[in-house]
Amino acid sequence: MAATTFVEVLPDPLQLNKYVGLVEDSGAGALATFMGVTRDNFDGKRVLSLSYEAYVPMAEKEMQVICKKAHDKWDLKKVALAHRIGHVGIGEPSVIIAVSSAHRREALEACHWAIDELKATVPIWKKELYEGGEVWKENSESRLAQQNH
Repeated sequence: MAATTFVEVLPDPLQLNKYVGLVEDSGAGALATFMGVTRDNFDGKRVLSLSYEAYVPMAEKEMQVICKKAHDKWDLKKVALAHRIGHVGIGEPSVIIAVSSAHRREALEACHWAIDELKATVPIWKKELYEGGEVWKENSESRLAQQNH
């Protein structure tokens, strides 16, 4: 069976059940997920919300590359990557990754690798809104950021 992937970058709230449903497979004994949510603090400051921007076609293309690499590295059934753009409130997910495979190790490793790879390569920019101000955040895991320092 061919590898199945699903990616999207959208302004709508992300629903974990949607992405779990996209990767369910009768041949999978494991389904791993990662959900990144907005926390209410950072570096001693109260965070009110986050805002994300992206050039969607490029971001989705890079996410497809991540899915292909994950399928090449592990024996996976299906992979889904989703990232939200626009305003994301406290406790709301900004990114969801779901992976299915025959065995747990592959699903867990691929899920862990995929979030690190997404943060390092996908052109999505984050603004943190604090009490008393806001700041665009450079992703410290971004390969481009690491090359410029």
